[in-house]
Amino acid sequence: MNNSQQRGTDRSAARRAELIAIGRKLFADTSYDALSMDDIAKQAGVAKGLIYYYFKSKRGYYLAIIEDSVADLVARAGRHDDLPPVDRVHRTIDGYLRYAEHHQAAYRTIISGGVGFDAEVHAIRDGVREAMIGAIAEGAYGRTDIPRLARTALLGWLCSVEGITLDWIGHQGLARETVCDLLVRTLGDTLRVIEDFEPSYPAPARP
Repeated sequence: MNNSQQRGTDRSAARRAELIAIGRKLFADTSYDALSMDDIAKQAGVAKGLIYYYFKSKRGYYLAIIEDSVADLVARAGRHDDLPPVDRVHRTIDGYLRYAEHHQAAYRTIISGGVGFDAEVHAIRDGVREAMIGAIAEGAYGRTDIPRLARTALLGWLCSVEGITLDWIGHQGLARETVCDLLVRTLGDTLRVIEDFEPSYPAPARP
């Protein structure tokens, strides 16, 4: 690839990223069905054809936005390698809650599976779960290759996190710090149960 082609590719990638950033703002608190392609193009200040050029369809655009949101969510949740295990886990959960609080429509879409039964959004959600389990395991044990029982227990805890988070952003009756402490404590209980079954995976000491 020559320099001219590389510049064209870079400009195209930058334009695509810009459209995704615009879409994330538009869909932050607005559902998929509430925005037409005409609405999106108008609010983004671009020709509708440009969105079709990069994403083929409204659904393609939406999936690209959700995938970008997921990357942000996972990055925020796992960005604390320099902290002690207990603090790392706490920051991971707090980062997760902050994302849900500030990107409510996107979070609901990721967790609920999209519009109807959307296999691609379900796959994205499953990827989030695996990444979160990995982040929690890394924070608690310093490794991500954990026994099947431990993974199953963490998945059960994470499904409860999703339900609690959906209820919290729907009602806003509790401070984020309170919800975070609740989830950290229930995680601690889960880790201690894992230790009962898998003594070689001890739970971090209580703070």
